[in-house]
Amino acid sequence: MMWLALTSILTSNNKGRQMNRSKCSSAAMAFAMALLAMAMTLRAESAEPMALQGVMQQLGRDMQTVTGAIATEDWGTVAELAPRIGGHPEPPIKEKLRILSWIGSDATKFRGFDVEVHDAATAMKEAAIHGDGRAVIRAFSRVQLSCLGCHENFRQPFIDHFYGQR
Repeated sequence: MMWLALTSILTSNNKGRQMNRSKCSSAAMAFAMALLAMAMTLRAESAEPMALQGVMQQLGRDMQTVTGAIATEDWGTVAELAPRIGGHPEPPIKEKLRILSWIGSDATKFRGFDVEVHDAATAMKEAAIHGDGRAVIRAFSRVQLSCLGCHENFRQPFIDHFYGQR
């Protein structure tokens, strides 16, 4: 869109004649400044923490709380937190589209890990409601393995892409 506007400005004025060199230079300078401003905005956006980071931090806190609840056989806490783990918030649509665009053909794999977390957390809740500690631990293990699988496949490349190498 901006390119189309620039070419229109560069090739004609109100009377349909070619622009003189100084007007052309001014238009090119304005275009370059607009591109620089856009690049700086994108860089600033990529340096700021993404909403997904907050989602992951909350999931980490919930998983730690569930670990403690399992250790004390507090099945009520496990049953309460399991749906929050399995139904965690998603990032805003703009961020989600950026992530999906980056993931590309691996989107199905990425989504598969999320579905497994949801399913395992649902099983964990049901087991906790019934006071079945062994089933809670098996389901919790499935949640953990799904998280680990996703992190092994996507975390470092995600950080490198969206935040730069750290």
